Amino acid sequence: MSGAGDVTGVVNSWNEWDPLEEVIVGILDGAASLTWEVAFEAVTAVEHLDRSRTYHRAHAGKPIEKLYLGPAQRELDELVRILKGEGVTVRRPEAIDHARALVTPLWSTQGGNCQANPRDVLIVFGNEILEAPMAWRSRYFEFLAYRKLCKQYFKQGAKWRAAPKPAMSDRSYDFDWTRGEGYVTTEFEPLFDAADMSRCGRDIFIQRSHVTNDFGIEWLEAHYGDTFNFHRVEFDDYRAIHIDATFVPLRPGLALVNPDRPMKAWPEKLKKTGWDFIEAPRSTLPESHPWYHSFRWLSMNMLNIDEKRIIVEASEEPTMKLLRDLGFDPIPCPFRKNYPFGGSFHCATVDIRRRGGLQSYF
Repeated sequence: MSGAGDVTGVVNSWNEWDPLEEVIVGILDGAASLTWEVAFEAVTAVEHLDRSRTYHRAHAGKPIEKLYLGPAQRELDELVRILKGEGVTVRRPEAIDHARALVTPLWSTQGGNCQANPRDVLIVFGNEILEAPMAWRSRYFEFLAYRKLCKQYFKQGAKWRAAPKPAMSDRSYDFDWTRGEGYVTTEFEPLFDAADMSRCGRDIFIQRSHVTNDFGIEWLEAHYGDTFNFHRVEFDDYRAIHIDATFVPLRPGLALVNPDRPMKAWPEKLKKTGWDFIEAPRSTLPESHPWYHSFRWLSMNMLNIDEKRIIVEASEEPTMKLLRDLGFDPIPCPFRKNYPFGGSFHCATVDIRRRGGLQSYF
């Protein structure tokens, strides 16, 4: 782990807001429809449950049609154009054909997922890249698309670590789980998605969710606890998955919070802070949108280029107005056609290098 003064490495990132210099942006090549599994069911909105189950059971493992890929690809191209125009180096993962059955000694699925969301798979702590174990069987092999990049960064001096790869046997899931009364993941083995963490220098806020268990948090504490303080947080969200549309630090002293997903119990660190926690505006996504209940809070899923510039979905004028009032310079970019692939700007990227060092902000 690099020290507080090490700000020159090829990999260097400690928070969500230091000036962004290099980023991995996901790709849509090879995307397939997800296989229906209990871990997927747990994070599906009740309003969409029957429709989603029927669709994915019929289309599992099939390639995403070009009809849907085209508009999403144009948006992704615009994101890359904006980032390069702002002086950010953009790297891309390798394409994987996810329209193939996955088979291990303990389970099989009809196919994989996609490479649209590197934030779920990778996280950078200082000068080290960490591969998350993940918690969905359909996402088990996503890490392979990033291996070439990770090897390149390693050979240039970065550190590289992978969390223990889980077996994902039936013992990892509670098949009798009750919606709203716990989590589908058990404590049989360490599980976490990288996107369940928000980095604020020495303080990392990590969400207990349907894809991150306490064992996973304990593993992170054991390996990084000498440098970071991990704060376990839970939100009133029956389908909790990934923290970056729920609790979003924007700069030192300021974070957006989700008015529909209040924190169940505030950690002592947050109780005593002088930070401002501001409720995010509601999305302009129409309630008539077929996936409104799934995607409406992706309006919070933004990407900081620095403490002023921040990329926001182009239709989210209330969010951009709030950001302007708070002293930010929002950069609009259309991205709603990418939502069905799992996220927005924060999900679709993982920052590799930000100019800055390790600090304490609380």
